[in-house]
Amino acid sequence: MCIVEVEGRKGFATSCIQKAEEGMVVHTHTPEVLEARHIILDLILSNHKIECLTCTRSGNCELQKLAEKFNIQKIEYPGEMTKHEVDDKSPSIVRDFNKCILCRRCIATCKNVQEIGAIDCIERGFESCISTTYDNSLNDVDCTFCGQCIESCPTGALHEKENIDEVWTKLKDPDTYVVVQTAPAVRVALGEEFGMLIGTNVKGKMVTALKRMGFNKIFDTNTGADLTIMEEANEFIERIQNGGVLPMITSCSPGWVRFAEKNYGELLSHLSSCKSPHQMFGALIKSYFAEKYGIDKNKICTVSIMPCIAKKYECSREEMEVDGLRDVDYVLTTRELARMIKQANLDFTELEDSNFDEPMGEASGAGAIFGTTGGVMEAAIRTAIDTLEGKNVEQFEYKEVRGEKGIKETTLQIAGIDVKIAVVSGLANARKIMEQIKAGNLPYHFVEIMACPGGCVMGGGQPIKSSKVRATVDVRKLRADALYSIDEKSVIRKSHENPVMKQLYEEFLEKQGSHVAHKYLHTEYRAKEKYEIE
Repeated sequence: MCIVEVEGRKGFATSCIQKAEEGMVVHTHTPEVLEARHIILDLILSNHKIECLTCTRSGNCELQKLAEKFNIQKIEYPGEMTKHEVDDKSPSIVRDFNKCILCRRCIATCKNVQEIGAIDCIERGFESCISTTYDNSLNDVDCTFCGQCIESCPTGALHEKENIDEVWTKLKDPDTYVVVQTAPAVRVALGEEFGMLIGTNVKGKMVTALKRMGFNKIFDTNTGADLTIMEEANEFIERIQNGGVLPMITSCSPGWVRFAEKNYGELLSHLSSCKSPHQMFGALIKSYFAEKYGIDKNKICTVSIMPCIAKKYECSREEMEVDGLRDVDYVLTTRELARMIKQANLDFTELEDSNFDEPMGEASGAGAIFGTTGGVMEAAIRTAIDTLEGKNVEQFEYKEVRGEKGIKETTLQIAGIDVKIAVVSGLANARKIMEQIKAGNLPYHFVEIMACPGGCVMGGGQPIKSSKVRATVDVRKLRADALYSIDEKSVIRKSHENPVMKQLYEEFLEKQGSHVAHKYLHTEYRAKEKYEIE
């Protein structure tokens, strides 16, 4: 579609790859160029599954917008269409090649940005398609379920595996007690699905919407993030003091964990044994919360609203259960929550603000910044420093680990020890760090790794922005700044100062790293085959 005319040259040039030269004269809107674009668009549409009314990308589809722009009223070139089975075997991603336009953006993202290369173009001519090794399911190859391919796809060829109907069914069941929790990154992105500015914090409206939709309790995953910090900081201190495996690497990003299990099985001892915040919280909802308030834990359904589609995979992992009960039953993305709010016929922008439910609705500012790259590290260091120094350290903002750089490094003086830390964003950068660890050349003590470039605010389940918006607006910064603003305005800014944490350990978990804590809050990871083809 991006063809232009260059004076003095035959045929058309493709503007996206044509290099500008001295004296070049380019025409972008001649009758011939416009007619050629129209024909190209007609040809694309002639091999596209037209089901716009039922497509998840309806209203936010670049192909749909082009059809409107060029006033396409009918398909000019009807004929044979390619037919492909829909790949929905993965718990996270649905791949429908019948809606693919072969733009190859997903390939570029997977291969060049994340450096995974799980997908590529196979076959030739009319049979060309985007697929995997031996045309197998994404579930069976080296895909990490990060979902960045979905964010780059201009149509509905890639989308998250929906769990909306299952959740509505549970909400309508009078015998099911449905508890929902929402991740920090969701509240600063959800508003975009309703026309609000990027980075708007809609926490209050989101909670009100969830209450009106019928959830029995609405909790904040930030509280789960505080819990993760309590356990993770304790684990880090134990490794430092007792000669444990270093560097310790965070394990709250399921896309990163799957990447490590498939590519660096021999280095899994470096990963923290902590579950991610929503899994920890889910386990406590079906144990501590259920027992404290006399609710039958077998009748509780836990739902997590996440910015990440890999969380759908994570909650399905066999390790994520205690005493036969799944920590989390369903994960919905930010986009899915927006669709449910619309289905409930709620005027989101006009909703009043509400607060999360007690007794586990209180969270620290440290929990909020989990949603951006560097946030987990900064939150953990705030607690680790206070513990090791044996005092309340007043300077606790570590801006060295903030920002958009893919790899950020710094050294902090903690109780007389030079602690070297690194923050890594994106799987291409994770590979660089892991190769250094493998070679024995990495001097760090603590490393944070997030699968998605920019962290959870740019997760694969967040509102999709067009290539034009991504090229002109720093979406990551706007969303991240909103989370830092939440932290700055918080009364409690350190996880260990959250009274909910103190109550949890006094009444149930005993102490950090206890047997009870390990039962509910920790897990283990195992090396996996890169290609698990049946």
